[in-house]
Amino acid sequence: MSRSPFDHEPAIAAATEIPPGRYPEFDALNMYEAVMRAFIGKWPLDPSIVDGLLAAPAGMAVAKTPDIFTHETLADSLGIHPTFSETLNAGGATYGFMAQRAAWAVSNGLAKAVLCIGAGKFPKVGGGGGEAMARMVSHPDFEFIYGSFIPALYALSARRHMHEYGTTREQLASVAVSSRDWALLHPDALMRSKGPITIADVINSRPIAEPFNLLDCSIPCDGGAAFIVARGEIARSITAQPAYLLGAGEYHDHGPVSQARDFTSMGARESARRAFQGAGLKPADVHVAEIYDAFTMNPIMFLEETGLVPAGRGGAFFLEGRGAPGGSLPVNTYGGLLSFGHTGDASGMSMIIEGALQVMGLGGERQIADADIALVHSYGNMMSEHSTLILGRKP
Repeated sequence: MSRSPFDHEPAIAAATEIPPGRYPEFDALNMYEAVMRAFIGKWPLDPSIVDGLLAAPAGMAVAKTPDIFTHETLADSLGIHPTFSETLNAGGATYGFMAQRAAWAVSNGLAKAVLCIGAGKFPKVGGGGGEAMARMVSHPDFEFIYGSFIPALYALSARRHMHEYGTTREQLASVAVSSRDWALLHPDALMRSKGPITIADVINSRPIAEPFNLLDCSIPCDGGAAFIVARGEIARSITAQPAYLLGAGEYHDHGPVSQARDFTSMGARESARRAFQGAGLKPADVHVAEIYDAFTMNPIMFLEETGLVPAGRGGAFFLEGRGAPGGSLPVNTYGGLLSFGHTGDASGMSMIIEGALQVMGLGGERQIADADIALVHSYGNMMSEHSTLILGRKP
């Protein structure tokens, strides 16, 4: 087993996510409070061990003026006085960057245990919410003025991948089928009650932006989660099997998607290279992968970019069932954003929580027997900001 490049063996020692859904009675800060209550209820920790705190801005997607001092508000609520704390935002990559910065802080003696927390509400498409989101991620001259909207922007990379590699509509649909099969094993997954789906169900669902239909798209909802990155000896006092941060990589490729240099390669290749290099591991060592999946094309692209699947083979990987329950490389074992739920500003949390729980052996009915090494990849903006984490067990 590779040794972490970080000193003091930083590891995720505790991780909790509230059930995804709609919380109409809660504002942005109420969502954070709900996450903290759930976390403390699951992990009865003494708040005094926490001397680091990282948070995302409260109300990013729904407030006209998001709270950029959320870390201070939460520190007051917890009654702690951190030596390392900030509010940061990089879209869906926010929480991967939090994990990496927390590990750096622990490694360099800036903190012994860092609480990373995020909560979010998904904006309503009606009432200008969809337009506001499109404006936020679109180039003002080359995209937004032509009526861009988020599914159509993602569809550009999907169509290019299909052109370059022959990726088929059935292969895209098989990603949604795989995610639903995993969601059926997760008690909190939003789509668990809807039952399994087939490739035909996906292809025949309502068209959204070619080649995407409704079931190719993630499920908008509210939610949140928290995890603690702590020094090895503290982590081992909290849980029998921490999820050690063996390696991490960060890369920023472009802003709006029209500025990407290659629509079939968005930047995950470089963040993954750095993560594997730091961990002293290679893609073949990975036992489970958790990949940000706003649309069905994402896991195909990012399995290829991170080196887990050869270029152009991601579609066949899913169609052959290799990422589904019982497959050779389980992918998005919690159901992904496609079937677990896309929890607004907190969506980048879900794959980290699941990756950590799998390594910790706390995956319940969906637990992978040999989850010694997990790759977690998330991104922000239009597949622009990339975070790759390698989590693992140690003897």
